[in-house]
Amino acid sequence: MPPTPVAVPKASPVPLPELAAFVEPFAPLFRRSESRESLERYVTGLLTDLPRKNCDTIAAAIAGTSTERLQHLLTDADWDPLKLDEARVGQLVSRSPADGVLVLDDTGLPKQGARSVGVAPQYTGTLGKVANCQVIVSAEYVAPPLATSTPLHWPVRAQLYLPRPWADDEERRRRAHVPKAVTFQTKPELALSLIDQAQAWKVPFAVIVADAGYGDNPNFLAGLDARRCQYVCAVESTFGVRLPDEVDAVAAATEPLAPTKRGKGRPKLPRPAPLHTARAITAVLPDDAWQSVTWREGTKGALTKQFAAVRAHWATGNPEVGPHGRSAQHGRMRTGPAGWLIAERPVPGDTGDQKWYFSNLPPETPLKRLVELAHARWPIEQFYEDAKGECGLDHYQGRRWDGLHRHLALAMLSYSFLVLQRTAPDDGGLSPLSDRPDPPGRPSLRPRLAPPGPGPLVHRHRSDRPLPPPP
Repeated sequence: MPPTPVAVPKASPVPLPELAAFVEPFAPLFRRSESRESLERYVTGLLTDLPRKNCDTIAAAIAGTSTERLQHLLTDADWDPLKLDEARVGQLVSRSPADGVLVLDDTGLPKQGARSVGVAPQYTGTLGKVANCQVIVSAEYVAPPLATSTPLHWPVRAQLYLPRPWADDEERRRRAHVPKAVTFQTKPELALSLIDQAQAWKVPFAVIVADAGYGDNPNFLAGLDARRCQYVCAVESTFGVRLPDEVDAVAAATEPLAPTKRGKGRPKLPRPAPLHTARAITAVLPDDAWQSVTWREGTKGALTKQFAAVRAHWATGNPEVGPHGRSAQHGRMRTGPAGWLIAERPVPGDTGDQKWYFSNLPPETPLKRLVELAHARWPIEQFYEDAKGECGLDHYQGRRWDGLHRHLALAMLSYSFLVLQRTAPDDGGLSPLSDRPDPPGRPSLRPRLAPPGPGPLVHRHRSDRPLPPPP
């Protein structure tokens, strides 16, 4: 005899007072009262411990709403997720200290099928391999001090990476409601647009941190330099640099040529300084160039490795390649401003891989500061893990561009509520969730981490169909 299915009890239709107070400032962004009610119900559902958090499961567990009303909120209601992000960030900026760090990264949302917007076989660090998934690029603010194991951090914004086959396919774009203004952008280009958005919203960051997927891209570094942003980015062992002394020597030896009778062909172009790899530069450093640096306490004790830093220019293009110097002015032959090439290796007796970073921080920057910034990227990984487990970041089962970005905005709104819950109550923050028992009959609001599994696609809601009344 098969077991009797267990029904999920309906939670009370009365909102949590703390959550109601949190979402109240965002109500003017939603034109209809039904949308404002759905906002609170959807965020409440994202904060429950349901294993899957989509319109069907939330409607089954949260009273006062329905699947159709929640789906209407994500696809047909009149509101802009970008304005919701801006309003949320504005509230968090007022509570956050200056001189923070802006971390850039991307994460995969595994998907089945091929019709969800942006889904394609592509690499995702979530699974550590190429898989059928969507990829979102996001920015995270991290407050100082960086040496603590529990820094304040919150999401700024997230945007879907649209692969070129999607961007060039008009029929797929139409079915997924991709706006015409959205064109193909690489992940580094998306990251630069997120930086511009963070600056426009006055996010109080002083340094940008990114992994090698961005640091190894010369266009990304050039974009940071053009914006006059300070940064510390991970790079690969093959990352190209030129040494300042060699760059200066080439510049001094390059004198204006005396006017001569012009012959046939292009004139010979001066060659730039030699190109070196990060591995080659650090491989010849003496032992006394390496210092042991502890940057923070980890779960298993102090995090300590050996580091060395040398001044260098980021660069691309090898002057030894190309006949007679004709490649010297090729688009790939570039030399960026001088900065720090930072190398990392295990302390003697430990095992581990060697790593490299590049930073444009000033010459007087202490090594410990460079190391702390190089290792300031982990809070965004923590955000991805917690937001997926606690707030359903990767649980959206629709197929549309607008629905996905609305869900992302609401998931980040839910995460920001938890951030404020965990801040000091005496500074205007709300009391922590862990200090308050859950009301009887309400699904638990305590956060938990749970790896999500695949779920069915939600039913498409037609905008011309009347909404049913809430139960």
